[in-house]
Amino acid sequence: MTKNNIIYACVLLVGVFISAVSQVLLKKATLKEYENTLQEYLNPFVIVAYSIFILSTLLSIVAYRGIPLSMGPILEATSYFYITYFGVKIFSEKMNWKKIMALGFINLGILIYAVWG
Repeated sequence: MTKNNIIYACVLLVGVFISAVSQVLLKKATLKEYENTLQEYLNPFVIVAYSIFILSTLLSIVAYRGIPLSMGPILEATSYFYITYFGVKIFSEKMNWKKIMALGFINLGILIYAVWG
């Protein structure tokens, strides 16, 4: 993998990370009560979250200019780790053996691609 590929891979990873942050913002928005439907969709959490999604999409477009198409889904799979971490730390969600095994399989898939991809 060239230095150029690594830079574009990092761009994609940043996009995946900020996409996970926007998902957290959307979940925080759903935990609040609103007076009407319009406020549910036009509040700071939702507006910022969708703006971040747009930025994440733009970063993905840029990243795919410099990485192989087959690498994209592997790097995007890292979002499961971010979401799990945020869920445990921010929303006090509980981990169980099924979630740990699933993360292990995802990690194994990323490792297999990194070594033999």
